[in-house]
Amino acid sequence: MRALLCKELGPPEALVVEEVPDLVPGERDVIVRVHAAGVNFPDGLIIAGKYQFKGELPFSPGGECAGVIESVGEKVKHLRPGMRVMGFTTYGAFAEQARLPANAAIPMPDELDFVTASAFVLAYATSYHALVDRAALKKGETLLVLGAAGGVGIAAVEIGKAIGARVIAAASSADKLAVCREHGADELIDYGTGDLRARLKELAPDGVDVVYDPVGGAYTEPALRSLAWRGRLLVVGFAAGEIPKLPLNLALLKGASVVGVFWGDFARREPREFATSVRQLGAWFREGKLRPHVSQTLPLRKAAEALKLMAARQVKGKLVLTPE
Repeated sequence: MRALLCKELGPPEALVVEEVPDLVPGERDVIVRVHAAGVNFPDGLIIAGKYQFKGELPFSPGGECAGVIESVGEKVKHLRPGMRVMGFTTYGAFAEQARLPANAAIPMPDELDFVTASAFVLAYATSYHALVDRAALKKGETLLVLGAAGGVGIAAVEIGKAIGARVIAAASSADKLAVCREHGADELIDYGTGDLRARLKELAPDGVDVVYDPVGGAYTEPALRSLAWRGRLLVVGFAAGEIPKLPLNLALLKGASVVGVFWGDFARREPREFATSVRQLGAWFREGKLRPHVSQTLPLRKAAEALKLMAARQVKGKLVLTPE
């Protein structure tokens, strides 16, 4: 099979596509013929050696995919060859075959095509874990989503609306905000041209209840200052490249919570709760409340281009690679 390989840690340009041996499942694994693979911000960090997980060289990057099961390990009983699945892994999705732990391969709803399915699990499951499990967002509360035009951002906007919250979407350009509006955002903030804190005072004079922050950098502190009493700041990621240092007296004065969101460990440590979240996401999808936004598909040989677009924050929604 062909696979995208990272042979040395560094920029996307160092990646190569090569023929490698077909995969064999471990006793609790499945081998999936990949039809589509979603590109995510951590993929670029992993190949550069800047993520919390370090791959053993050489490895194939890529954390999520959708395809058809080709073979299963001897202890896998609930899945079988021929099933369409979407799944997640730390590495290995940017290839014609991927090896997934059986508990990370989720049967695809009939309504989903492979490209859409490959853009679903990581973004929506992360945002569900953040908003429902960690923040306990309630109907009628106000949610601020930073980086709202990205994959997890759009997922957060849609999940917020499914819960019944008022959603304020913040992004860095008018065209990104137009996508947020299409996916249900009630209010928009262009922090590329305006003052985030000042605009939030206009839109939510009493403060926002929950901040969903996958961006970090200079935007986190004004968002924290804009929390209402008992507000929750969700620490999802640092796409801006800088981990902010926060004045914690603000959390004290507002009775606020700064809440970490580490979906990967949640899925591993709490499999029953993860399964519950997947069922709810599937129900919302069938009801038409969730609509993954895939802005572009590229062939596997253009993975470096895809990762550079992601690093430059030029992707709206999700970008997907296809092996063909």
